[in-house]
Order: sequence, then structure tokens, then C-alpha cells
Amino acid sequence: MTADGHWLVVVDPQVVFAAPGTSPWGSPMFAGAVDRMRALAERFGPERTIVTRFVADPSLGGSWGPYYAEWPFALVPDADPLYAVVPELEGLAGSVVTAGTFGKWPVLRELVGADARVTVAGVATDCCVVSTVLPMADAGVTVEVVADACAGSTPQNHAQALAAMALFGPQVTIT
Repeated sequence: MTADGHWLVVVDPQVVFAAPGTSPWGSPMFAGAVDRMRALAERFGPERTIVTRFVADPSLGGSWGPYYAEWPFALVPDADPLYAVVPELEGLAGSVVTAGTFGKWPVLRELVGADARVTVAGVATDCCVVSTVLPMADAGVTVEVVADACAGSTPQNHAQALAAMALFGPQVTIT
């Protein structure tokens, strides 16, 4: 895998997802994946690395109302330390995009284009990663998901999400 001609997207490497003690959304797998995320970002360099951030946006309406009723801790401003990129990855991306939805493809498309090749890492494999990867593949992007640079909400959910994304080969490959 080389950085020539394609992008790295690190999905939501934020404090809110960094550890179970940090928030109810903390991944028990994050500590084992963050160094791999960092190594990928260093390999691709800032000019080809994009970090995404999830932030609460209760104005979205619809199913987001009941979602935030279940997770009220998340209703903090964008600048709250909970939504900060973890220190291990701070400054390694040339672009940081923020969205109030799990999937980040609509904002990423503007940066990488519709015919891109994208390597994906991040958290949570079973939420924001899969919600980003599948629309990318559907739009014609060639996607490689680096399994050991992703962290799920649980190891079982991580494995299930990887298996679901693998069903979309050859548009999506799991390495």
C-alpha cells in the first residue's frame, strides 16, 4: 500500500471514542488501534490524510431526536474536549472535516472526488466507519479498510462490521 494517488481517511479518532472510561461510546479496542492509525497517517502524509469528526447536531431532526434522548451526554458544543481529536493524531491530517452524522461520505466527496481510492481507519468500525465506507463504495470509490487500524464498540461488533463490508468486494477490501 502506498500513498501515491490515493487518500487516507481516519474516521472520528476523538476523545469521545477513545476509551470506555472516557464516555459511554468509548471503544475498548481504541488503544490497540491508535498507533496503527498514526502509522498510516505518517505514511500518507498530511497532504493525503483526512481526519473526520462526529459532533452532535440535534437540529438534524427525525431519528436523531430519540437518539440524543438516549445519549444526552453527547449534546455538548463542537469545541468541547469530548469531541477533540486524540493527541496521538493531532496535526497529522491536512484536512479535518466535521459532520453531525455517522457517515462522512457527503463531506469527503468534496475533498477526494468520486473516483478516488481511499484507505480507511478509525472508530467505531460498527458505526461511523461502516456508515462512511458503504456509501463510498456505492459511489464508485475503491476502498481499503485496514482492520487493525479500526476499533469497534466491541470485538464482536468490529468483526461483524468487517464481515459486512467485505461483502462489497471488490469495491471494498479488508486488509
